[in-house]
Amino acid sequence: MRTWCLCQICTCGSDYRPYKIDKQPRHAPEEYKPKQGVIDLGTTYKRDFNSYKVHPVVIVRPLERQQVKKGKLDTVPTYKDDYRAWDIQKSELYKPQQTYYPPTVRFGNSTTFQDDYVPREIKPRQSCKPSPAVKRSTIPFSGNTSHRLDYVPHRPEFKLARPKDSYKPPDQPLEDLTTHRCDFQGLVGETAKICRPAHTRVAQDAPFEGSTEFRDSFQAWALPAPQVQKVPECVPPAGTMQLQSTSHLDYVPHQATRVLPIRPASRRRNHNFPFQGKSTTMQDFPAWESCRQGLIKQEPQIPSPSGKFDGLSTFRSHYVPHELIPTESCKPADAPLKRSLPFDDVTMYSLEYMPKKLETCPASYPSPPGYLFETTDSRGHKFFRKIAPAVKAF
Repeated sequence: MRTWCLCQICTCGSDYRPYKIDKQPRHAPEEYKPKQGVIDLGTTYKRDFNSYKVHPVVIVRPLERQQVKKGKLDTVPTYKDDYRAWDIQKSELYKPQQTYYPPTVRFGNSTTFQDDYVPREIKPRQSCKPSPAVKRSTIPFSGNTSHRLDYVPHRPEFKLARPKDSYKPPDQPLEDLTTHRCDFQGLVGETAKICRPAHTRVAQDAPFEGSTEFRDSFQAWALPAPQVQKVPECVPPAGTMQLQSTSHLDYVPHQATRVLPIRPASRRRNHNFPFQGKSTTMQDFPAWESCRQGLIKQEPQIPSPSGKFDGLSTFRSHYVPHELIPTESCKPADAPLKRSLPFDDVTMYSLEYMPKKLETCPASYPSPPGYLFETTDSRGHKFFRKIAPAVKAF
C-alpha cells in the first residue's frame, strides 16, 4: 500500500520571519471647555460697506393710444400731393405701311412637276424563286441505315422486383404524457390589479367672464365692405361671320383612283396525303418496362456491443481521494497605526493666504454710486464720469 505525504512548507514560509508588532497608544481627546465672554459678530463687509439709497426701477410702458373718433377721413396723402397725373399725348406708331395686297384673280397655273411628270403603269417584277412543286422520284425509298445494319439486339437481363413492405401499426398505445402535464398543477389565481390612478379631467364648460389686457386694448372696429369691380357685358359684333378660308376658296378637287397595295399572292402549300408520325428512333428504340433499383447497404465491419454499458473510466478506477489541509496565511494582521502626537494640520495655503476685499461692480446699479451720468450714444450706451474726492486744504 502506498502512502502520500503533502509538504506544507513553501519558499515564502521558509524565508519570511514574523515580527512582533506593538500597538500604538490611542490619543484621548481633551474635554471641551466653552470660552467666556461676548462673541464679536462684526465683519469686514459690515465695516467697509456703505449703504446707499436705491430707487425702484421705473417700468417702461408704451404710451396709451387714444381712440380715434369714427367718421370719414378727408385728407390728401403725400404720394398724391407729390406725384400728380400729367397730360401725356399718345406717341405715333413707326410701323411701315403694308404695300402687299393679295390678288383677286383665282390661281390656275400648273407647276413644273405637273408639266414634266408622265404617269406610267407599274409592272410586277418576275420572281427568281424556284417553283415549290413536289417532285416525286420513281425509285423506291431505301430505309436501311447504318444503325439498322450494325445494331445487334441483345436480350435484357431479368431483374428481381423488391416487394413493398406493408404498414404494421404498433401494438402498444402511444405515450402522450409530457413533463408539462405531469408537473403542472392548475391553480386558480387572481388577476393582477392596475396600479394606474384614475384619470380625472379638469375642465370648465362655462365661458370666461372677465376683462383682459387684450380685450381692453384691442376693440373691434367697423370695416367698410370691399368694393366689387363690375365686369363689362359682352356685346357680340354686328354682321355675319365669314367661315371660308383661303384653302377652301383656292382648293381644286381632282378625280383620282386609290393606289392598290403591292402585295404578293399567297403561295400556301396544300397537302392531301396524311402525316407520317413515325421515325427511325421510335421504331428502333421501343419503350421497355423498368423498375427502380434498391439501396445497396454495406455490412458493418465493427460489431455492435451487447450488454449494459459500464460508465467507470480509468481515471475513476485509479484515482485515490486525499484530504486537503488549508495553507496557513502569512499576511500580517490588519491593525491601524496610531501615534500619541497630535495631528499637524498647518499648510502653506493657510500660512500664506491673505484675505482681499470683494468689490461690487458699479454696472449692476441703475445709478452707480460715486459716478456722474454724462451722455448716451446712438446705440443706447450710457457714459458715466467718476467723481473725484474733495481734498481739504490745510
